[in-house]
Amino acid sequence: MKIALIGYGKMGREIEKIALQRGHEIVCIIDIDNQKDFDSTEFLFSAEVAIEFTRPETAFANYQKCFERNIPVVAGTTGWLEHLDEVKKECKKNNQTFFYASNYSIGVNIFFAVNKQLAKIMNQFPQYDVSMEEVHHIHKLDAPSGTAITLAEDVVKNIGRKSLENLPVRSIREGEVPGIHEVIYESEADSIRIKHDAKNRTGFALGAVLAAEFTKGKTGFLTMNDLLKL
Repeated sequence: MKIALIGYGKMGREIEKIALQRGHEIVCIIDIDNQKDFDSTEFLFSAEVAIEFTRPETAFANYQKCFERNIPVVAGTTGWLEHLDEVKKECKKNNQTFFYASNYSIGVNIFFAVNKQLAKIMNQFPQYDVSMEEVHHIHKLDAPSGTAITLAEDVVKNIGRKSLENLPVRSIREGEVPGIHEVIYESEADSIRIKHDAKNRTGFALGAVLAAEFTKGKTGFLTMNDLLKL
């Protein structure tokens, strides 16, 4: 596939490496210092998909620019979800293609499935209270993370006594931590913990490239549940 990279930080570079290893072509790289290339570069128009990992304040504008050019989008930025309904409407109204995940790691999405199942079980046991903790690098702007929000939403959907207002989520920003998420159930008798600890960015990058491959020939709003058939 011909891929446009929007955002060329650490994740963008890792995605480039994985994409090239899988036989794809990077036809365009747009970063903070060459935004004008959205309008001027001929290579962007040849892209079969754009993979976007930038910042919350610029993400939605980037998606709109891709939609104007009918370029499918794989969205890796979090913290912009106030515009999610607008994106879904654009997909439905104008047959755009948009793939969104709060986290592209295959392991994290398996973790999501385990979290849902455990929450369903724990709904029967009110003696257990639940809390969460997430740790990321100091450059991450949103807190709690998009992944933590997804985990929290799945907990409250499956445990009737919990709401987003009474589910504690502790967010820590330190060093260069790729991402650690933990869901903790505590009772007077014991504790149960499930945890995902990312060792590096490779899993996220691979998932984003797999998502880009999945968009080929598809339209509409897509998620990791579609890709992984969860």
